[in-house]
Amino acid sequence: MNHLATEHELDTPALDVAGIRAQFPILERQVHGRPLIYFDNAATSQTPLAVIDTFRDYYSRYNANIHRGLHTLADEATAAYEATRETVRSFLNAADRREIVFTRGTTEAINLVANSWGRANLEAGDEVLVSLLEHHSNIVPWQLLASQLGIKVKVIPVDERGVLDLDAYRALFTERTRLVAVNHVSNAFGTSNPVGEMATIAHEHGALILVDGAQATPHQMVDVRAIDADFYAFSGHKVYGPTGAGALYGKAALLEAMPPWQGGGEMIKSVSFEVPTTFADVPHKFEAGTPAIAEVIALGVALEWVRGVGLDAIGAWEARLLERATAAVLRIDGLRILGTAPHKAGVLSFVVDGAHSQDIALLIDQLGVAIRTGNHCAQPLLAHFGVTATCRASFAAYNTLEEVDAFADALERVIGMVR
Repeated sequence: MNHLATEHELDTPALDVAGIRAQFPILERQVHGRPLIYFDNAATSQTPLAVIDTFRDYYSRYNANIHRGLHTLADEATAAYEATRETVRSFLNAADRREIVFTRGTTEAINLVANSWGRANLEAGDEVLVSLLEHHSNIVPWQLLASQLGIKVKVIPVDERGVLDLDAYRALFTERTRLVAVNHVSNAFGTSNPVGEMATIAHEHGALILVDGAQATPHQMVDVRAIDADFYAFSGHKVYGPTGAGALYGKAALLEAMPPWQGGGEMIKSVSFEVPTTFADVPHKFEAGTPAIAEVIALGVALEWVRGVGLDAIGAWEARLLERATAAVLRIDGLRILGTAPHKAGVLSFVVDGAHSQDIALLIDQLGVAIRTGNHCAQPLLAHFGVTATCRASFAAYNTLEEVDAFADALERVIGMVR
């Protein structure tokens, strides 16, 4: 499949992609005898050597539990762990490191808000607005509360491009609306939502806003104060970091007023059978038990790596990859892209007439190309568009234009086999 450069591609300066790729050893491997082309970054991005080396350094030099020890290793582990809290604060432009709570990722962060803030502040008849674009992790926690507390979950619709209908959003508010829970970027379609404008509208109606930032943090600068988000969540493994570590940002006043979600060590000031147990100050009130220490430290390294490369440069490069891939696949007869918002991250979701998405994914893997297929934990969204599954290619800083061309050629070959 021949490719002609678009105006965007000619105008966009390239990253030192070769230099970036050299930092990711997994990209050197072959799959089924072919060089790996990894286009499943929206599910999990790969990790650079700087992040990988963090684990060896931690476990070989200062592996110890944090906060409660007085020996040297405990001091060093605590210092490294808390340094990541400052890194996350800076990465999100939060006002205070107390506003950063470490979690296992976005899913746990949203569940924390639902089970702590939600149970303390919501009652039967109250309303939570979620969008049709949401990942299940920003739908199911609110549905659970609805079944247990009697709250109502109302859905913000999208248009045929996968763009949120802001007029419909405004019309959904009532005097019982308490929270808006919306993603910054859709994992299924790549739609980038105007969360700052949505926050303003929510606050005008006396509601809070929680933003799922899992798909935004790898692609663009995030400023929680500029957005005026009340809560913002993200996962490390989407942003070149490890699995099992992420963070919740919450405005300090909100976190201070919220009860603990889980009980155990570290989250207490004192425990007694004679008088009420008292809890630690934020953020430790929400970090019960021994955390994923090495993972959190590695998360900090990943975020510093991203800032070193530059999120503006990463976003521009991914836009170039997306533009090239979009133009290439649209030349395939019977292929339809789902999610054509004018403001998108590097996500390309599509279906092909007469071809099952699972067959496409399995066969293209034989050609060394890793893509995602399925409902992408967005069943309501896909059902709205009349499909049960799509193929999804998603891009990262280490992907190349040559990989995009090879993917398009492989896709065309595979589709010819399955039709």
